[in-house]
Amino acid sequence: MTLWPTVAEQISTQTGIPFVVGAVHPQGGGCISATYVVEDGQRRYFVKVNDAHRSAMFTAEAAGLAELARPRCLRIPTPITVGVSGQCAFLVLEYLDLDTRNHTGMAQMGRGLALLHRTTQDHFGWCMDNTLGATPQHNPETKDWVSFWGKYRLGFQLDLAHSIRRGEELLAKLPAFFTDYRPRPSLVHGDLWRGNAALTRTGEPALFDPAVYYGDREVDLAMTELFGGFDAHFYAAYREAWPLDSGYSVRKQLYNLYHILNHFVLFGGSYRNQAIQMVDTLLAELG
Repeated sequence: MTLWPTVAEQISTQTGIPFVVGAVHPQGGGCISATYVVEDGQRRYFVKVNDAHRSAMFTAEAAGLAELARPRCLRIPTPITVGVSGQCAFLVLEYLDLDTRNHTGMAQMGRGLALLHRTTQDHFGWCMDNTLGATPQHNPETKDWVSFWGKYRLGFQLDLAHSIRRGEELLAKLPAFFTDYRPRPSLVHGDLWRGNAALTRTGEPALFDPAVYYGDREVDLAMTELFGGFDAHFYAAYREAWPLDSGYSVRKQLYNLYHILNHFVLFGGSYRNQAIQMVDTLLAELG
């Protein structure tokens, strides 16, 4: 297998320090890419592996991690290299020693996320397209948030899902959720469920596996609530650093619909019924 010698060669080239893969440890939890930890007895790296045609996905992920690291608000693994070996694409990241059972730094994570969201630009979108899981995510420069969310997020997923009743009706009524609310283009993680956030052994809050773009900061907060795992200290610290608009309680369903539709597209099953129920609930909010 040529993968690991190629990975070692690129690590050596990028770091300037010779590296030879001495051990490979498969890691669990990855539903899109296979994940490994490689080591030489002194240094360790985290490696994600997928089919060669997905190399652009890894290039965008590496760029997204670099974008999240730029404000220095939270611990973000440093991308080392992206490459292709035979039929495999790979992404090598700095290894973070995570403590998945540690919840004592959740307030610090909430404050750090609020600071991250203070990083803004003058338009929504990003400098490149990327992926949400394995699904393409388009990020063209857009001045209007409702247009961006309607076309490149909700509308795109509804087109992929095909059979979501009243989805087009919801799209047509999208402006009604933003009559008194004008979000700024904040730097967002984009896929912020608990599996993509952790604390290191030294207590630093860390984020990884992003789907970065500049959008309404509420999209990140909404997803933290979708599958749970973020405690009251996290939310209290975030709201203290940057209070949320009163309409968030309704819009979070609108934002999480995007992720439920994506889960339906990727995994099928009961996510379709959940998406239909969310559409009905959102339309009922409008009367």
